[in-house]
Amino acid sequence: MEKHYVFSAPGRTEISGNHTDHQCGCVLAAAVNLETVAEVWLNGTNNIWIQSQGYPTMKVELDDLSVREEEKNSTAALIRGVAYSFVQRGAKLRGFDAVVSSTVLPGSGLSSSAAFEVLFGTILNELFFDKKLSAVEIAQIGQYAENVYFGKPCGLMDQMASSVGGLVYMDFENPQEPIIEKIDFDLAKAGYALCIIDSGADHADLTDEYAAIPTEIREVAAFFGKEVLRQIPADTFFSALPELRGKVSDRAILRAIHIYQENSRVLKQAEALKSGNMDAFLQLVKESGRSSWMYLQNISPTGAVEHQEVAVALALCDVLLQGRGAYRVHGGGFAGTVQAFVPFDMLDAFISGIEAVLGADKCHVLNIRPQGGIRVK
Repeated sequence: MEKHYVFSAPGRTEISGNHTDHQCGCVLAAAVNLETVAEVWLNGTNNIWIQSQGYPTMKVELDDLSVREEEKNSTAALIRGVAYSFVQRGAKLRGFDAVVSSTVLPGSGLSSSAAFEVLFGTILNELFFDKKLSAVEIAQIGQYAENVYFGKPCGLMDQMASSVGGLVYMDFENPQEPIIEKIDFDLAKAGYALCIIDSGADHADLTDEYAAIPTEIREVAAFFGKEVLRQIPADTFFSALPELRGKVSDRAILRAIHIYQENSRVLKQAEALKSGNMDAFLQLVKESGRSSWMYLQNISPTGAVEHQEVAVALALCDVLLQGRGAYRVHGGGFAGTVQAFVPFDMLDAFISGIEAVLGADKCHVLNIRPQGGIRVK
């Protein structure tokens, strides 16, 4: 009987730093207790066979790991991109069969794709590369696969949170060598539950909305002869606003303002958590949520009138929390999920209130998982 292996990688929740990572900014994120799991058997061939619950079995040939246009936006693209990165680093890969299951629902804003990339990076690192790569390097490989093979211009936050595990502060000023700091903070001991609310909105056909954010912000950076906002001091940006207006759209300017303020907030939130100041942390969460709505403008798709699901979910949080706790858009925005920090004494009523409007099983209470991508067996 061929040896049987089991691997696991967690989903992640973005605690703060909405859309800052692609500008080499700062982020707070955490691995959560929803996971993607693979049972693996070496198969003696040069092919990887993947069977995922609810999807057709797929094959990725290790003989040809080049980018395939027809695979863009597919799971096969992620596998091929991760495998290519290991081969480039000198790994001698062999074929295997993998049966994959996941509690990280696609489109949940908990980064099912990043968990999948980290999962396969962990498999290849453990079985074929003597565990030579760090959690940070596995995250970077996942981002490369998503950017180049899958075709999504994501930052590094999702993969890093999944790969490293726990509650993590990240500074991407140097993306090749990011500063990673784990923060020891127990949300439950502070009296709060972490809730993720499914707005019911669909991510389909929103690629242009997501892509417009980094595109517009790059236009601002280009005005200063730079690639990302992190390379431009805040006072330089604000001093240039009279000249900048008219050169780029006002929305691009507002989005840039969000990035500058959000980076500052992340630093303050990390310090608040390290010092145990929950009130200061929650106030900053609220400020982050307002900034995403007012400046970043990633709550409703452009021109949306009939369907503003994320906005409705945020409004429900506002009504139900009555000034306590905090809430904000979660992840990319436009669709997907909202995050709320809910006092335990309000939790049952909060869940009931959310699900009375949005439907059953739309409010999920999560825990922070200390481990990132791991071999279980």
